[in-house]
Amino acid sequence: HRLLTSHDGMGFTICHTVVRAGSESRLQYRRHLEACYCISGTGEVEDMTGTVHRVEPGTVYVLDAHDDHFLRADSAGDMVLVSVFNPPLKGTEKHNLNGEGGSAY
Repeated sequence: HRLLTSHDGMGFTICHTVVRAGSESRLQYRRHLEACYCISGTGEVEDMTGTVHRVEPGTVYVLDAHDDHFLRADSAGDMVLVSVFNPPLKGTEKHNLNGEGGSAY
């Protein structure tokens, strides 16, 4: 859920992001920097070199180089993040999580 978008004029976007239990998504934000704060659940972020970073409540991870990455939630439950994007999203962007190369915008 996008809570702030470019329309709000704040210069950044805030999203309430739910990563479903047991899911894996390959993502890349080519025009946005992203920082995420985990508020519940657990999972991991894996960069394209294979380095894996655990995510648990209280973890902040930053994608500051338009990083192509995998985002995974553990099977025990959904992982909930507060995601911040700069520059802000318009609010109309949509992920295509069915593509082989991952979803990018």
